[in-house]
Amino acid sequence: MEITEIKMQLKKEEKLKAYATITIDNCFAVRDLKVIQGNTGLFVAMPSRKKKDGSFKDIAHPLNNETRLMIENKILQKYKDALAGIKEESVNPKSAEVDSSLNIDKTMSDLEKNLESKFSNI
Repeated sequence: MEITEIKMQLKKEEKLKAYATITIDNCFAVRDLKVIQGNTGLFVAMPSRKKKDGSFKDIAHPLNNETRLMIENKILQKYKDALAGIKEESVNPKSAEVDSSLNIDKTMSDLEKNLESKFSNI
């Protein structure tokens, strides 16, 4: 199984950072995966629906930890790349390339603040 495409929709909420849609093997799409800022860092929540009792149940989810980690790693990398792209555009609007030497993890909070300020005028 291969994730052949990831679409990211950034959000400026406190915990919800983005929605993602993945395409698997160019033939199956899964929408509404969420990038969430948790107590210990970012994680990916699978698409879910609210049950009558108020609890949530995943609509689609990996059946093993290896697949879950692969999906989560690819989505989180795409999220970090999207944030780095926003920072790069604000520094140099003519260049869309991201400096590969940039340590994204150390600058995550700065990038999130930049994202919030970019969208505050909308």
